[in-house]
Formats: sequence, structure tokens, C-alpha cells
Amino acid sequence: MKRILLSCILFLSIYVLKAQDTHLKNVVNTLKERITLEGYAQVGYTYDDAGEKAVNTFDIKRAILMARGKITDKWSCYFMYSFANTGKILEAYTEYKFMPQLTVRLGQFKTMYTIENPISPCYVELINCYSQAVNYLAGINGSDPLYGSNSGRDMGLLIYGDLFKKKLSYNLAVMNGQGINQKDKNHQKDIVGGMMFHPLDWLSVGGSFVKGKGCAVAASSINQEIAVGDNYTRNRWSAGATVKTKPLSLRTEYLAGKDGHIKSDGYYATASVHVLPKFDIIASYDYLNKDKAQDYKQSNYVAGVQWWFYPKCRLQAQYTYCDPHKGESSNLLQAQVQVRF
Repeated sequence: MKRILLSCILFLSIYVLKAQDTHLKNVVNTLKERITLEGYAQVGYTYDDAGEKAVNTFDIKRAILMARGKITDKWSCYFMYSFANTGKILEAYTEYKFMPQLTVRLGQFKTMYTIENPISPCYVELINCYSQAVNYLAGINGSDPLYGSNSGRDMGLLIYGDLFKKKLSYNLAVMNGQGINQKDKNHQKDIVGGMMFHPLDWLSVGGSFVKGKGCAVAASSINQEIAVGDNYTRNRWSAGATVKTKPLSLRTEYLAGKDGHIKSDGYYATASVHVLPKFDIIASYDYLNKDKAQDYKQSNYVAGVQWWFYPKCRLQAQYTYCDPHKGESSNLLQAQVQVRF
């Protein structure tokens, strides 16, 4: 009797363990199917002789982890975290795809202003990543103290999609206008919109705009009438085009903004010439005038190369000649390695 009882217990234990193992495998397989993890790091060297003291340093420019969760075939969520410098959440949102013509996104994400801002640093040709005008007007790197350093991101509600057999892409959003990881500091919301027309497989043309009121987070020497905590008119628009062919990729755009009574504008043209299957020559002209009345402008000229030594991984080297209208010119030499999984 004892032997029969022990045998039953043994068989029952084996059955339970097999059931648990099967359940665990199903859970693991489900997670593999529904959760995608990605990340990249950009590390390198910088020499910059601007100002009284030159910068000569190795640095970590970016270290990013991204996670995407597939809740259903139409419903997903996304999370992005930056480990470089001070760690912070860059993006956290959920979106639902009703149809190819309409997707709704809610949370924190890239502001869909300009062609360049929504592009990941993994694919932007410049080591400094974005042009002066995009950095300034989209609030990316803090070059506009009123707006602050927000990585070109904000919190809000976005709708976007493709129309007419993907010949036209559109986006329209209501955003806080305050930047990342903080609540709105006024009662006004920014309206952000854009359209891109794709008449040919290799050509896209379009524009974008931001209309709203900002709340100044710091004082600016360019716009001294606006104090910290003041609400001020902050409007932007842009128009540009992209060309993508086997031998050449080109992105060009004109941008303009108005902060209070101060008008600014900028322009850039960035080209990548594919001379070999994995080797590109990079050239860029980049112009920004922070105050058109005072002629507070600077032009940057960039030349460099990049080698894609492994899928999504590259080695870059670039020289930038910085020519301000007021003040002395300077030289910027950079090298960077990008690894991504």
C-alpha cells in the first residue's frame, strides 16, 4: 500500500513539475513575442578650442535602453531611459493603431517639429546630432535657456498616420510645452502639427509648426524682457525636404521662431555620400540667427567620414569650423563609436 501511495505521489509530482515547466516555457515564449529590448551607446573624443579654455576629453555622449511592449496587435507601449550623465526617463507612452491612417499616442515622446528632431541619434550623420537651429528651436540641448534642455521631447496627445497609399504623412498633437519629466507650468497648451508629401520614392517635402505659450525656466541674454516664470509667446515653423538615393542622402530645412518679440531663424543642409557599401563622406552647412534684429548669428561647416563596420554600429570622425558673426571663430574635432543591439 505504501509503495502504491509513494508511486502516486511521485507520478503526481512529475506531472506538476512538467505542467509548471510547460507554463514557464509558455510565459517565456510570450514575453519573447511581446517584449522587445534595444539599446545603444555612443562614446568618443572631443577637442573644442572655443572660449578661453579648450576642451580636450573622452566622453560618453549617449547610453540608451529602449523597451517596447506589444499588448495586442494594435495596442502597444514604449519606454526609453538614458544612463548618460544624470539618468532620466526620455520617453514613456502608449499608443493604439486604429488603422494605417490613424494611430493615437499618449505620454512623453519626441515633439514632431522639424524633419530632424524625430530622427534617432543612431541615424543622424552628425556627432553633435542635430543642427544649431533644431537644437535651439526644438529645445534639445538647452541652447535656448527659456525653453531648457528637454531632448526635443514633451508630454501630450498625438495622432498620426499615412494617407493616399502613403503618399502623405501627417501628425497633430496637443502638448504641455514644458518639456520632459515635469508638469505644465501654465494653462496654455502647444499645438504641434506637420505634413510630409512623398511624390517619389526618393523624395519627400513638407513642413511643421508649433503654436503656443511657454513658461520660462531660466533667464536668457538674447531675450532679456522675459523673466524666469513668465509666460511668453513661443511659435515655430519649418519647411524642408529629404532626398534618399543609393549614392546620396540629403536633408535640408529652413526654420523660424518667435519668442516674445524676438524673431529667430536657421537653415541646414546635411549630405551623406555613399562612396563604398559601408563608408560615407559627410558634409553639412548649419546656420542659426538667435535674434534677427541684433544679427546674432553663427554658421557651422562640417566635414567628416563614417564607417558602418557592423549592422547599426559605426565609427565616425568629423571636423567643424564654427564661424560666429560676433566673436572669434573656433574649431571642433570629434570622433565617436556607436554600438547598438
